[in-house]
Amino acid sequence: MHAIQLDDVVKEYQSHGEVVQAVKGVTLEIAEGEFFSLLGPSGCGKTTTMRMIAGFEEPSRGVVKLLGKDVTNVPPNKRDVNMVFQSYALFPHMNVWDNVAFGLKQRGVAQAEIRQRVTEMLEIVDLTGREKRRPREMSGGQQQRVALARALVNRPRALLLDEPLGALDLKLRQAMQIELKRIQREVGITFVYVTHDQNEALTMSDRIAVMNDGLVEQLAGPREIYERPATQFVAGFIGTSNLLAGTAAAGVLPIGGGRVLVPGQDGDVSVTVRPEKITIDTAEPNGQVSAVPGTVAEVVYLGTYNSYAVALADGAEVTVFQQNAHDSTTTAERGDSVWLSWQPQHSYVIGS
Repeated sequence: MHAIQLDDVVKEYQSHGEVVQAVKGVTLEIAEGEFFSLLGPSGCGKTTTMRMIAGFEEPSRGVVKLLGKDVTNVPPNKRDVNMVFQSYALFPHMNVWDNVAFGLKQRGVAQAEIRQRVTEMLEIVDLTGREKRRPREMSGGQQQRVALARALVNRPRALLLDEPLGALDLKLRQAMQIELKRIQREVGITFVYVTHDQNEALTMSDRIAVMNDGLVEQLAGPREIYERPATQFVAGFIGTSNLLAGTAAAGVLPIGGGRVLVPGQDGDVSVTVRPEKITIDTAEPNGQVSAVPGTVAEVVYLGTYNSYAVALADGAEVTVFQQNAHDSTTTAERGDSVWLSWQPQHSYVIGS
């Protein structure tokens, strides 16, 4: 049985006398115990989709199911899901223990069970010993753990998280990504996670629905979405990608005085290749590889790797990532003539 199902869900609003569709017929299934992310830019409909799962928004059309049961018109407090917001919404006058225990007390759970469940949950989120602290006495990461513990202690069948790491600094956010995945595996609850951060989704998710303009453009695992983007939007939104287009003949796409190998392709094609798949060198490569000449337009040092912007003869620009390994022999500088090369399997033909 699926934890969550959306069947052709549409959400419409009235804006200045016109009907605007925020969500345009989304259909998806989320398995029990899955870490599932809704990923996309601002305004793509991901938060509206989550709010319809939670019951805070009612679909204009379509069906929302939880564990096989139609809950389209069921109010939020009657759905077996909890939600964690970016603001955390902790009670400032309560300490950690009381914040986490609040929902259980409201439901009239026995004191002995409250003690047991709160103790277990604080241990899972690594807050044992901080029970007496108030939210203002804690870091952003610790407050986020309190919000998680408060939601999870009720043992919902699914936890919905709306960009909960957005207020944290980069290093803490990266650490909390790993921590969130650990907690999710430990408690075994379905997580539905909304984010606009591609790296965040790739790091934590079992599957990702990439949304754009109210539609799901691709639904797959992180590796599939990164390595084999279904559309130009997905290729451009997930990480950094180079898009090369032209007319192929006999499996060869002429680009900027060079060649891109696209076995089995003829006619107009669009090809994406990731920057880290490309080798940059001063000599023309040999063998059955894609090879394109260009001129280094910019070099940016980024610590673990260099980012090269290489201008091709036809005006296109290709980004290349080269790791700063101790034995790296390429020292291309701005203005240098170089050759870019990559294996045929790293050219992926995509749709519109």
